[in-house]
Amino acid sequence: MTGQNAEHRISINAVAPGAILTDMVIGSFKQINPNDWESASKEFVKDNPAKRLGEPKEVGHLVAFLLSGEAPFINGAIIPIDGAQSAKY
Repeated sequence: MTGQNAEHRISINAVAPGAILTDMVIGSFKQINPNDWESASKEFVKDNPAKRLGEPKEVGHLVAFLLSGEAPFINGAIIPIDGAQSAKY
């Protein structure tokens, strides 16, 4: 379907976030360590090349870029935003 819509300037892309500092992710870390979720998150990010969690605004900036007039030729892409976690493999 993506190719069929391209000539009409309709872009269809997917954003694939990794661990982003949201209530849901914090809740997951609280399940690991209810008294100190931040220590659980530090253990998790040790394996991430960026050595941190992403921020929600970073995902928002990517989506805003894709929706802007600056990205008309990006179409049919799955864009990871995960601090290079997926690039490790």
